[in-house]
Amino acid sequence: MTRTLWHITRTDGALTLSRRLPARFDVAAETALPAGDPLRLAHQIRQDMWRKLQSLRGFSPVVEITTEGQGLKVRAGGQVTGRVPGNAAGQIAEILENPASRARWVRHAGRRQGAGLRDSRADAGDSHRFAAKIDMKSESAS
Repeated sequence: MTRTLWHITRTDGALTLSRRLPARFDVAAETALPAGDPLRLAHQIRQDMWRKLQSLRGFSPVVEITTEGQGLKVRAGGQVTGRVPGNAAGQIAEILENPASRARWVRHAGRRQGAGLRDSRADAGDSHRFAAKIDMKSESAS
């Protein structure tokens, strides 16, 4: 059984995804994105940020997403144990402004939750098979 090691803090109009509590921004950059599922968006941004900054000693990613008008305001960065390099905020800004990444994030965050999971109820076309199995069990049990 797996467990998530990420803290998801929800407040009025905001979601924060962090490894540690309280979430702290020693380094950060901001951007705006179209509306979508904030949790899915936060996880995607966190993953890309980690891939780029995992060599930064003591880095713990934090992503904060707030609703702003018709879209979302994203503040990404995190906590750094030790000295924060001068180019860290620039690297995060590069991640947030990468057109290919932004398109992927928006596409992923726009998906209907659970769309990849098949509905547990019988499809209309298969309902006769399920009903037949239920009938057979009830007839044979005497």
